Amino acid sequence: MSNNKLIIGAVAAVAALAVGGFAYSNMSGGSGQTSLSIPAAAQAEEANLLPDIPLGAADAPITMIEYASYTCPHCANFHDTVFDKLKAEYIDTGKVKFIHREVYFDGFGLKAAQIANCGGVTKYYPINDMIYSTQKTWIADGKPETITTNLKKIGLKAGLTSEAIDACLADDARAEQMVATFQARATADDVQGTPTLIIDGEKNSNMGYTELKAILDAKLAK
Repeated sequence: MSNNKLIIGAVAAVAALAVGGFAYSNMSGGSGQTSLSIPAAAQAEEANLLPDIPLGAADAPITMIEYASYTCPHCANFHDTVFDKLKAEYIDTGKVKFIHREVYFDGFGLKAAQIANCGGVTKYYPINDMIYSTQKTWIADGKPETITTNLKKIGLKAGLTSEAIDACLADDARAEQMVATFQARATADDVQGTPTLIIDGEKNSNMGYTELKAILDAKLAK
């Protein structure tokens, strides 16, 4: 599949479910979120949804879900300023089980997610880290061919083969399943912006590490 067809296919995978509904705005409120709108009719069969990829101890007392987009600048900032501290103090110590759930505002975010998922469960979070930490670099001039090339470089740096990357990017059926999973999960959790943090079932908007730490410590103290 050519790069142009791949871009069109990725956008179409989102647009097919977004007609009359999916939308986002770079305007952020006081919470520092990128806003998201999902049609009320968004539905998907639970059996067809992709499983979450958890990070941390399975029996951790707190489960934290982050809804985030690879093209969302607020999400990249959360990764750069909050996530490493969260991982060191709570995830790696068995206090928090963390789940990253992808949100697709555009075909480029979906394509980045295809790269992140291409290495399977073991490589997901390392590639996830690379994508967020170099967001401005791989988006570069915003041209489809530039973004595709840069995302492939991330995949190669993570140890994926060129053939595996091309196969993942060409897998339209998988892309549609990823979009359906995002749509169903975000609708069920009433996600209206990114990043959104679901901490033991309670929805929170974007926040800094001090505020997040206070919430986690309060829950651990109960």
